[in-house]
Amino acid sequence: MNELTLRDILRSYEKRRDLAKLQLEERQKDVYSQIPEIKDIDEEISKLGLSLIKLVLQNPKDKDYIVADAKDKIDKLKEKKDFLLNKFNVPSGYLEIMYNCKVCNDKGFLQSGQKCNCFKQEIVNEAYKMSNLSRMLNTQNFSNFDGSLFSAKKAEGFNVSPRQSISEIFNICDDFVKNFEIDNNENLLFYGDTGLGKTFMSNCIAKEILDKGHIVIYQTAFKMFEIIEDYKFKNADEHISKDNYNNIFECDLLIIDDLGTELANSFTNSELFNILNTRLLNGKKTIISTNLTPSQLGEDYTQRIFSRIFDRFRMVKFIGDDLRWAQQI
Repeated sequence: MNELTLRDILRSYEKRRDLAKLQLEERQKDVYSQIPEIKDIDEEISKLGLSLIKLVLQNPKDKDYIVADAKDKIDKLKEKKDFLLNKFNVPSGYLEIMYNCKVCNDKGFLQSGQKCNCFKQEIVNEAYKMSNLSRMLNTQNFSNFDGSLFSAKKAEGFNVSPRQSISEIFNICDDFVKNFEIDNNENLLFYGDTGLGKTFMSNCIAKEILDKGHIVIYQTAFKMFEIIEDYKFKNADEHISKDNYNNIFECDLLIIDDLGTELANSFTNSELFNILNTRLLNGKKTIISTNLTPSQLGEDYTQRIFSRIFDRFRMVKFIGDDLRWAQQI
């Protein structure tokens, strides 16, 4: 993501803060017009605050007494104000500024200087827009799931039909979303042929987790390793490439699509193990989607990677050969 886009995001935060202040002023005017005494109290509190600073500067030795006296007067005024607000049924917090993010107050950064999670998600959301993923999430979500697209006949070599299978998979995905905030070490491996709903289900989960306010990174395996290469070997923008790299490890949910389509070598094997192992150790959840079978994964990747996936991921097999799904998405 380029610096121009980041500046646009920061400007949007500035507009949110301005809007929050404007909305507060409008609420204050509304209350003042109905309860003029509230305005008098607010003005008196403001005067006390200003006079406090002046008195402390003029009489530094009496600072503690001056502050205590002013605090007592302000507290009494606030009690009177709260009484009036309750009397006239003004909602709690109505005269407080209302930011979209109460953690950073719509600044995008914490007092420590670190990016707030809301800012990190804004960056991710912009990346989604650039890749058209936001458009996909509008159509590929649980509300648009239609099991009737799958054959009701038993799939060859299985005791269930693709329709029964996808219904069970739907429930698995739904439970994954419901229990996402529970530290249950649940990760998912979607495997099966193309056109059977793996990407659709991944997108459904991504949307639900995003709607819960968590940070989700959705990347193809090829793109993920490209991000890693940019950070480690290329002269990309250091700040941006580092953020993209760190997001892979730190996001709440990482979805790796099409694992096995990348060029597998010692570098990708090492990086994949590092990603999976680090996320597992930190309790971060991951979904992998692949056309490879578990045995093929064992052949194509190192034993360390295979053991992590086999031991710590729930295997979810997609079956059938009904291509009508692919035609619908």
